[in-house]
Amino acid sequence: MRSRVTMVLAIAAVLLGGVLLVPAAYARLSDGDSSGGGGGAASTVAAPAPAPPPPPTLAAGPVSVSFNGDFFSWALLDRKTGKISGSPNMTATSSTESMIKAWIVSDYLRQLGDKEPTAALKEQARLAIIDSNDGAANKVYAAAGGSYRVLPNGQIGPVMQRAIKICGLTDTKRGNVPKYEGWWSFTRMSPRDAARVGNCIADGRAAGPKWTKWVLEQMAKVRGTTAAKDQRPSSGGGRWGIIDGLPKSITAQGPVSIKNGWTPINYDGNWHVNCLAVNDKWSLAVMLRYPIRSGLDYGAKVCASVATQLVTPQPGAALKVPQQPVGKL
Repeated sequence: MRSRVTMVLAIAAVLLGGVLLVPAAYARLSDGDSSGGGGGAASTVAAPAPAPPPPPTLAAGPVSVSFNGDFFSWALLDRKTGKISGSPNMTATSSTESMIKAWIVSDYLRQLGDKEPTAALKEQARLAIIDSNDGAANKVYAAAGGSYRVLPNGQIGPVMQRAIKICGLTDTKRGNVPKYEGWWSFTRMSPRDAARVGNCIADGRAAGPKWTKWVLEQMAKVRGTTAAKDQRPSSGGGRWGIIDGLPKSITAQGPVSIKNGWTPINYDGNWHVNCLAVNDKWSLAVMLRYPIRSGLDYGAKVCASVATQLVTPQPGAALKVPQQPVGKL
């Protein structure tokens, strides 16, 4: 009898202990859950890491240049949006000089389609770009259907007619100096149109699907400096200007293709200097006329200065990252 009573009491104690244990455990769990209204201490977590800033690029912005000359103008085309910004006179024109050689080569190669040019003519096309060789450019120009014949009624030659049509140019016209009217180098173009030509070459309309990469590669390989040793009567070093104004944080992102044009013109006593550069994000053109006595380096530095001032974010600029509040669990 005693053993039976003892067993009953033991079972009752176990059951009673279990009933008491469950609420106690529940209470301990509830203390750690702020949503349960228990008033327990809240835990904290670190704010998520801020997204890295976009890589540096060129973007519309103010440009200030202490310029001494007859003409200074620039235009920047955003290749993603198609928007063009620039100086107030970015629609005004000046002679293209050798800058237009990149279009001449592209126009010739596009007409070939999938065909290969002769080895000799392909080499002329290469030299026209990387060494800005005038004789080579003349041969490619003729192969593209160009001539120095002056057309009636102010018409522009077929090579440049195609540039206007294919690239959507609005300001380009035939040269206005009687002796040089039919010359490709005296075609008058605005920085706005020059930036459009750069974009037209980069997006494949100018040279076509087979040759676009090749043209851009040659433009990225332009060689030679403004030094006298690199300048010859009908060719010369053309790796200067915009490319010198770009920080490594931009040039390291991928190739920058360039084509400059430069000639000291006796009839107006000016250097005519043009700088064109394009990459996968933007196309920039700067066009200048200034006294010959100032030298080629002067124009090269102005082009570089414009590029540097358009870099965003500016080198060394502090990036403000918004602080995020610490959350509770």
